[in-house]
Amino acid sequence: MSLKQTIAEEVKSAMRAKDSARLSTLRFLQAAIKQREVDEQKELSDAEVTAIVEKQVKQRRESIAAYEQAGRTDTAAQEQAEIVVLQEFLPRAATPEEVTAAIASAIEQARADGVQGPAVMGKVMAALKQSLAGRADMSQVSQQVKQALNP
Repeated sequence: MSLKQTIAEEVKSAMRAKDSARLSTLRFLQAAIKQREVDEQKELSDAEVTAIVEKQVKQRRESIAAYEQAGRTDTAAQEQAEIVVLQEFLPRAATPEEVTAAIASAIEQARADGVQGPAVMGKVMAALKQSLAGRADMSQVSQQVKQALNP
């Protein structure tokens, strides 16, 4: 069963359970998937659907930061609950050790390829985007890469 079909089944389950918070989050996700399919005029693969879920999680994390800064903890809690629902559709999260090992490997590979200067960051992040897609917060990974490149 594709990820898109799994999401559709979860929508049905949420409707049967009368879980309105979960249902609205899943419907919003379905709408984002459908919009992208219409825009690109093609059926999305599981990898593309995962990318949409990642983007939704990232948007909610940014919203949480803004809500907390504004003192709206109730709305921030609602966004956090939506993140929990969305994360069900992402691959298993990478452990900190796996992230550190992936960063070290990507840096070593970039340097072995003869990449110098600021281009190393781009080369490393491109490699990590493929290996850690959906398994780690790429903004945190980026910070770790910067620290590793500039000790």
